[in-house]
Amino acid sequence: MTEPLPVPVVDRTAIRAQFPALASETMFLDNAGGTQVPLALLDRTRDYFLETFVQLGADYELSQRAGEVIDRARSFLRTLVHGDGIGEVVIGPSTSALCAMLANCYARSLDSGRDEIIVCELGHEANIGPWTRLEGRGYTVRTWKVHPETQTCRIEDLETLLSSRTRLVALPHVSNLLGRIEDLEAVTHLTHGRGARVVVDGVAYAPHRAIDVAGWRADWYVFSAYKFYGPHIAALFGTHEAFAELEGPNHFFIPSYEVPYKFELGGVNHEGCAGLLGVEDHFAFLAGREPGEALDRSAIETACGVMEACEAPLQAALIEYLVRKPKVRIIGPPEIDPKTRVSTISFVHEDKSSADIARAANRQKLGIRFGHFYAWSLCEALGLDPEDGVVRTSLVHYNELAEVERLIDCFEHVL
Repeated sequence: MTEPLPVPVVDRTAIRAQFPALASETMFLDNAGGTQVPLALLDRTRDYFLETFVQLGADYELSQRAGEVIDRARSFLRTLVHGDGIGEVVIGPSTSALCAMLANCYARSLDSGRDEIIVCELGHEANIGPWTRLEGRGYTVRTWKVHPETQTCRIEDLETLLSSRTRLVALPHVSNLLGRIEDLEAVTHLTHGRGARVVVDGVAYAPHRAIDVAGWRADWYVFSAYKFYGPHIAALFGTHEAFAELEGPNHFFIPSYEVPYKFELGGVNHEGCAGLLGVEDHFAFLAGREPGEALDRSAIETACGVMEACEAPLQAALIEYLVRKPKVRIIGPPEIDPKTRVSTISFVHEDKSSADIARAANRQKLGIRFGHFYAWSLCEALGLDPEDGVVRTSLVHYNELAEVERLIDCFEHVL
């Protein structure tokens, strides 16, 4: 066990009261597929529709106020990732769409001297498929393969794959099957040493821990807001240097220096940006700040510390149960250290299908799922049938121990 985490500054009952959907009979234990939203998000979105639902860029007051909502949302995202002063944030419809857009930008800016891309096999298809499809557009794509016995992609294997021709390494910060936090700083250090850039899928990391693109030196970092208590939009952080190497896909008359606008086809989702300010309000609540306050980095880290502390006992309870069960194999690290894994927990059973186990829980209004979760390549590499995949439970800070105990009771009967 690691050192105990600090006691949360906000009690769990107060946290749960921020999420009206939690009054449902269904227990939301599939949060890696999408989290619930706080009441503040509903308020912010409603206010935007009622008060400033106009087009941006005009000189009249309401249009200016609408623009301020977008600017404020973008500022929150930059602070959230610790990217102030070093880069910009593109807002788009999803992580899949943003990765596809970014890959197309790299296809159009092919460098004959750097025409190789390395793709980590641990990833979600959102950050695999767009890059492997560049194989037919002038790039050579190499796979950073997983070792099935340890369920890891080893840093020494990456070192072997890297060369003077490598332009980009694509990897997940956390596999949405395994739940393990990868050593991103080690990857960026090694990759930058060969003159290449790194694009990181942070979807499975963002709901659990503070993002630090400055500390990790990530060139690109992409994540989905609806996976961290927000609306169904996504964000792509890029450093100024990384953006400067590409030409954005937006209309020809938009200057290339207008970043992020040049990379936002059709503009951003305005009401989604308003909803992001509701997420900022929830972070303020967790950090003990006033709602409506623009948060600094310290508040972000405090809020994420509360999330980590709330999740730690839930993660420990479920993992400690599963490691004791005969015929159960955890897919991911069996350790319960919240510093090295998040509370996304997957397993398979020797005799029972993942589908049967998950559906038995569903009948008891326990919202878990089975399948490959778009990590098809990883399932195949681990010798799993992707169609049946794994049983996955994914917990966040608004879950409570009673929910985990109900799930464990269900597993006792099913397993």
